[in-house]
Amino acid sequence: MKFLVDAQLPRRLCAWLREVGYDVKHTLDLPLGNRTPDSVILDIAARENRIVVTKDDDFVQSYLVHARPDKLLLISTGNIGNAELENLLRTHRIAILDALENGKFVEISRDALTVHAE
Repeated sequence: MKFLVDAQLPRRLCAWLREVGYDVKHTLDLPLGNRTPDSVILDIAARENRIVVTKDDDFVQSYLVHARPDKLLLISTGNIGNAELENLLRTHRIAILDALENGKFVEISRDALTVHAE
């Protein structure tokens, strides 16, 4: 799996994903960094077959209306510390990856993992 992590999420999330064997980019790795427009992020995700990881509802709307990105992992935890976020993702990593194998829009909150119907 390949991931593209959006601006509101910490770069250290990318480091952890790399450590466990995934190909991952953060918007900070792109030429415009965190100022990269959503449309460019969507184009990169499509071209490179990446799952967009975000907290941004704009990507949810794009997915629902335009079916872009092809796969989306929405982090809907509200304000959460980086260590707590990383722990949440570590704890549920296998379930998240299984959900992304079988679904296109996966959402994780502090209390639940949801695979949204296509």
